[in-house]
Amino acid sequence: MYKDKKVVVVMPAYNAARTLEKTYREVPRELVDEVVLCDDASKDETTALATQLGVDHVITHPSNRGYGGNQKSLYNKALDIGADIVIMVHPDYQYTPKLIPTMCNIIGEGLYPVVLASRILGKGALRGGMPPYKYVANRFLTAVQNLLVNYKLSEYHTGYRAFSREVLETIAFDANDDDFVFDNEMLSQIIYHGFDIAEVTCPTKYFEEASSINFARSSKYGLGVLRVSLQHRLAKWGLIEEPKIYARASYFV
Repeated sequence: MYKDKKVVVVMPAYNAARTLEKTYREVPRELVDEVVLCDDASKDETTALATQLGVDHVITHPSNRGYGGNQKSLYNKALDIGADIVIMVHPDYQYTPKLIPTMCNIIGEGLYPVVLASRILGKGALRGGMPPYKYVANRFLTAVQNLLVNYKLSEYHTGYRAFSREVLETIAFDANDDDFVFDNEMLSQIIYHGFDIAEVTCPTKYFEEASSINFARSSKYGLGVLRVSLQHRLAKWGLIEEPKIYARASYFV
């Protein structure tokens, strides 16, 4: 609990058994009220380990729904259990949960309703082992996105994010893609609806057990990111009919 606000950490998991315990042990349970993990039909013992560790809520998809589909289950569950601040942490230990108090403080004090933990601020990405081609692609896509959505972020591609309840109740995240482009659609929705975004510097680790997508999936993701950003700009200019993802959640069916 942060003051009178309920804090919930959500973890989108897929084959995370080798890194889940290390990640979970760093979650500050004196601050975090509940942890929700969604196992997206893993082929390892992720669900069993999460239960053994005492994760408060373990959701298991019977079939793989994708990274975006995983997050939809998590955010809906967090809202159902009364979360006021929701922080997404990947259980692959690429990002340390030790930043949770800082991100929680920013939202809990009403400074910003959204916080991103950026790998690009400072030199954390390359120092942590981010492949050079991914770093270059990150910088290129971010520059294009900043131009098209008329915002300024150091990166749009971090998987470490925090949201206020108001944000999750406003944006129609259930209308988004079930694959990796979900993250960028979410940020596009947030900016479209006028919510401000804060960033904090985050160290990162790239190692064998950490999740990563291959070059082909990365290329598909990059094209999806450009599509979302262009759609955002054209909708703002009124040159296309407003896509359903920009409808307020209360109106989305």
